[in-house]
Amino acid sequence: MLKSSLLIVASAIALSACAPTMSGETPADPAERPSATVNDYALAIADPLRPASEVERDPLRKPAEMLAFAQIDGGERIADVRPEEGYFSRLFARAVGPEGRVYAFVPNQTASRENGYADTLATDYPNVTRVTGALEDLTFPEPLDVVFMGQEYHDFVIDRFNVDVARMNAAVFAALKPGGLYVILDHQAAPGAGTSVVGTLHRIEGSALRAQVEAAGFIFDGETEVVRNPADDHTLSVFDEAIRGRTDQFVYRFRKPG
Repeated sequence: MLKSSLLIVASAIALSACAPTMSGETPADPAERPSATVNDYALAIADPLRPASEVERDPLRKPAEMLAFAQIDGGERIADVRPEEGYFSRLFARAVGPEGRVYAFVPNQTASRENGYADTLATDYPNVTRVTGALEDLTFPEPLDVVFMGQEYHDFVIDRFNVDVARMNAAVFAALKPGGLYVILDHQAAPGAGTSVVGTLHRIEGSALRAQVEAAGFIFDGETEVVRNPADDHTLSVFDEAIRGRTDQFVYRFRKPG
């Protein structure tokens, strides 16, 4: 299936100005899909529509390794929750090919600023659809294979964001197919910090996040260290220029039973 996915992606890149026809093919059961390798995503990363400013971030963001860890495959349905400018949404759109679908989910809280970003993604990629709504009522037109949150989960825990995180995780659980994946990338906080610095340093301790997600019924399915940085001592805000873009980050994969 991965070889066929690459052919699909290659066609999409060559014919980026042409809108693909969705066949309605049912994607493979996510629990049965093969594990991908970093080499399977070269064409998605080489997408000519990716802005140069995003390509410049690749050495630190490790897109091939991230796509492989999330087990992204052709024909899948993916939600990118709060995609902002769309670094990962663009990669997902190419990786799933014209038979797949990416839902760029914009929370109500940031819609006035970020709907425009998602609309641009939908214009550039015919297989991207913007969805705007409440995180606690996160729903989509079809069951999903993957829900992804990239450096956003900690924001949803901040009090002023006014999100019921338990309800949000339950909504993600309901939106996924049995065997579907919930993949979360975020900035690591110091041991013992829990959620206490989400609003100041914009970090969350991985163990605290994991406890919240598992409480919704998810099974922890693994982690990757490709964006870890042992030199980060977790004391600075992620926006401090001394560490910005180079924070110690964790990436967890959770699976919906079934």
